[in-house]
Amino acid sequence: MPAGSIERTNARREEIINACEKLYQTMSFKDITLKEIGKETSFSRTSIYNYFQTKEEIFLALLKREYDSWAGQLSEAMNMTETMTDDEIADVLAGTLNDHRQLLKILSMNHYDLEENSRMEQLTEFKVSYGNAMKTVMELLARFRKDMDAVKQKEFIYSFFPFMFGIYPYTVVTDKQKEAMKRAGIDYKYTSLYELTYNAVRKMLMD
Repeated sequence: MPAGSIERTNARREEIINACEKLYQTMSFKDITLKEIGKETSFSRTSIYNYFQTKEEIFLALLKREYDSWAGQLSEAMNMTETMTDDEIADVLAGTLNDHRQLLKILSMNHYDLEENSRMEQLTEFKVSYGNAMKTVMELLARFRKDMDAVKQKEFIYSFFPFMFGIYPYTVVTDKQKEAMKRAGIDYKYTSLYELTYNAVRKMLMD
């Protein structure tokens, strides 16, 4: 494929992903359709099928981009210092995830559907980025928690990554949800995404 064609393909894929991202700021996953996404692009809706077959594939590509961005931010933070205390590790993980709320929103709401309704090629590309994010966190632990052996590092990973799936709904709460909790008589203490993640990471590092 000529270089120009590759560049055009990548540009159009990014335009589609950006259109999906824009809609996701104000619309729910179920209300977003390929037709709605097509309206936000500079080319015809039917052209989308040249790049993605389902809206789930578009969201999976968006999630892949989020994982890549998060891993890149973690790497930058690691390269800026020679040492990190447990408090600083928790701060970096909590801070970078707070910057990637969209990643957490997609994880908590639609992750299974995205994988189930995407072609193997797209799913494999996503898993590469997912695996790279895990490796980046492992690198963070290996570099700054030298007392943790490989087993302990994996235990942290197997606790932290599943934890990520539930952060968003516990920390991003609508007025309607708060009112329902109040009427149900549930005295719930709301915490920020940063605070919940920071405290969880500190505990995981102590285990």
